[in-house]
Amino acid sequence: MVDMSLYAAFLVAAFALCVTPGPDLMFIVAMGGRGGPAAGVMAAFGVACAMLVHAVAAALGLSALFTALPTLYHVLRWAGAAYLLYLAVKAFRDRSVPGEEGTGGAVGPGLRRAFWQGAITNLLNPKVILFNVAFLPQFVDPSLGRVQGQLLLLGVTLVVMGFLWDGSVGLLAGRLTSFLRRSARVNRWLNIVSGTVFTGLAVRLVATSPK
Repeated sequence: MVDMSLYAAFLVAAFALCVTPGPDLMFIVAMGGRGGPAAGVMAAFGVACAMLVHAVAAALGLSALFTALPTLYHVLRWAGAAYLLYLAVKAFRDRSVPGEEGTGGAVGPGLRRAFWQGAITNLLNPKVILFNVAFLPQFVDPSLGRVQGQLLLLGVTLVVMGFLWDGSVGLLAGRLTSFLRRSARVNRWLNIVSGTVFTGLAVRLVATSPK
């Protein structure tokens, strides 16, 4: 179904992309820092699910709409930035300390929020859509036929590799900060750091233009 030499080259390129720190990884680290190991993993899972949506869209040709409709690109870009700023404000205003009375029952919703925040943040990033349009076709051999199937296989491979790496990083970030969060002062500092990361990602999203 795919050219194995192209697929091998894709695996190398995909691995390099996964281990290179980027906006998604920074977001996952921040979520793990705020919510603990499970939140970091769930945020990575949310990002992975959103990446799967992007992969399917690229295989069906839907992602090409963003190259033909610049207005749609900018609308999505500003929506993503606004959502990141919303998360930043929540982090800056958070005064809670894990283990305080009334926080023990919030584990379930916290994990669900981590998942959806990871998914929404990635879905509202049009650069990810354009990336799939530009990156995946380079490793497709049209002479083999079933171009959509080849694109989907490459996209799913990238999603799995990304989740394994991002989930591991989110887990590690959560475990490290779980020890630090026993101090209310350190907990507040970590929230400020997370809010700063979210703000930086929002600024990055609106400050750079598509190539």
